[in-house]
This record gives sequence, structure tokens and C-alpha cells, in this order.
Amino acid sequence: MRLLIFLLFGFVLFSCKEKQTVPTVADYYNYGDSGVQSAGIKMIPIKTPVGEFKVWTKRFGNNPRIKILLLHGGPAMTHEYMECFESFFPKEGFEFYEYDQLGSYYSDQPKDSSLWTTERFVEEVEQVRQAIGADSSNFYVLGNSWGGILAMEYALKYQQHLKGLLVANMMASAPEYGKYAQEVLAKQMDSSVLAEIRAIEAKKDFSNPRYMELLLPHFYKQHLCRLEEWPDGFNRTMKHVNGEIYTLMQGPSEFGVGGRLVNWDIKARLKEIKVPTLMIGAKHDTMDPAAMEEQSKLVQKGRYLYCPNGSHLAMWDDQRVFMTGVIDFIKDVDEGKF
Repeated sequence: MRLLIFLLFGFVLFSCKEKQTVPTVADYYNYGDSGVQSAGIKMIPIKTPVGEFKVWTKRFGNNPRIKILLLHGGPAMTHEYMECFESFFPKEGFEFYEYDQLGSYYSDQPKDSSLWTTERFVEEVEQVRQAIGADSSNFYVLGNSWGGILAMEYALKYQQHLKGLLVANMMASAPEYGKYAQEVLAKQMDSSVLAEIRAIEAKKDFSNPRYMELLLPHFYKQHLCRLEEWPDGFNRTMKHVNGEIYTLMQGPSEFGVGGRLVNWDIKARLKEIKVPTLMIGAKHDTMDPAAMEEQSKLVQKGRYLYCPNGSHLAMWDDQRVFMTGVIDFIKDVDEGKF
């Protein structure tokens, strides 16, 4: 009888301790702010070779075990199209950060063109990591499109600070992406439409409104975001893009890369990435989903997530598959199951 009472007492005590580890809503949103509250928004100072600037970040949640930094695409798009994570990560108790990279709409926008290099952006991400107090015990980077380039490059230089890496919809080779765009994506388009697009590109008449009139229904709606009505956050991103930086790095054409990133290729270096890595591909993506699967096998600890109804923004148009896979990966890494 005494043994039974002792066991029951121990069970109750253990249960109480377990309940105490679950953060309350107040704990989750307690950022330790003093003075005027800012809804998690902070302008983080960034040192560069040409001076100090500030980048916009917004924090959600408080979890010392899981801190996720979201890297948007572009270059020079905005965090706004990644606001969909707000509907999923808080339910899991994840701490995460929306972030506008330098040059993007909500951050400082210096004009010195020497700033717009992959190497300089990597150093920016490292400074943001330090500012949010993340380290190898809790730091996850999730990058989409150009953000995927930045995430892979960051891992190659600073993976000692990473817990997990997530690359959504970005091949590890710009030349291979260009080949896929020319040999697969372009051939899926109506031949007369493609011919007209090619004619505009040949004249370098990218400001011609007809160019976007053709791309919107025949390319963007097929491969960028397949939702009938585009999400408000994505529309705001498209409105706020810094076209000068985007064109300088990505190039003016949507069929491959033509700017400073034209020869970017780190595929042969993926084998150097040791941290758990999730590669995400989608059937209708601008990026070859088979290449994304291959990349998951080239890193040392990889997993592949396939979105059968998704495009380049599978986080929106194949949302349940995308978010479930991302959340499961983060939980598995956190719990040591990966």
C-alpha cells in the first residue's frame, strides 16, 4: 500500500513538472522588452565595408530550443510573402523571425552597388544570428528561392552555428537552373507566347508592359504561385521589390539567371554540409524538383520534401504538405530523431 501511494505521489509530482515545462501564452510572447513595446519588431544594426546600416526583423515567440530565421527570395523581395508561417509556427511553440535583408523595403536601402554580393549577404545573416542570440543548439535557417542560395552559402561558411538547414525551391547551380528553364519550362509555354517573350527579351525591352502581361498568366501563374487569387502578403512583396538590386543580381529575364549570380554553383560543395538539411521541391516549381531531391542526397544528413501540387511558392499553393513537412523536420531535429 505504501509503495502504491509512493508511486502515485511520484506520478503526480512528475506530471506537475511536465506541465511546468509547457510555456503559457504569456511566456511565449515575453521578449523581455522594457519601455515601449514594439510587437517583436527590431531594427538590427549591420556593419558593412561601406558603413553601418539597419535591417528590419520581427520576432514571434520565445523558445530557447528552436529559433528559426526566415530568408526571403529575390534578391530584394520582402518578408511579406513569408507571413504565412505566422499561421503555423506559433501553434508549435517555435520562436521565429521574419526579416527584410539589407536593400529590401523595410530595411535600409543604401545605393552602393558593392554591397550586393552573396558573400556580403552571408556576413549580414551572421550578424543577425548574433543579434537574436541563436547558436548551434537552437538555430535553424529556412530560405526560399534566393533565400535558399543565401541559406546554403551561410551553411558552407558558418554551419558550426546551425542546428538545422531548410532550403525551399532553390537549385544549387544557377547554370543548371538556366538549362531547366530553357529546356523544360519554356517548352511548356504556348509557342506563339514564347516567341513574343523572346522578341521582347532580345530587344532588352524589359520595361515594356507587354512583357509582364505575357509572363503573369503564362509563367507566374503556372510556376510561381498557382493560387487563383494571390495572397495579400505576396502582392505586397511584388509591390515592394527593389528592382535595381533584383536586376543587378538575378538579371532582367525570368528564364534563368543573368546578373551577378549567373555563374553561381555550389553543387559540388554540398557534401561539406554536415547539419541536418531539408530540401524542398515542387512539381510545378521554376526549379527542377528532381534536382532538389538529388541535393538532399548530396548533403551528409539530408531529407527531401516533395510538394505534388506546389510551385515556387509551395508554402502557399501546397501549404499543408509544405508546412507539415517543415514542422516535422524541425521537431525531428530538435528531438534528436534525425
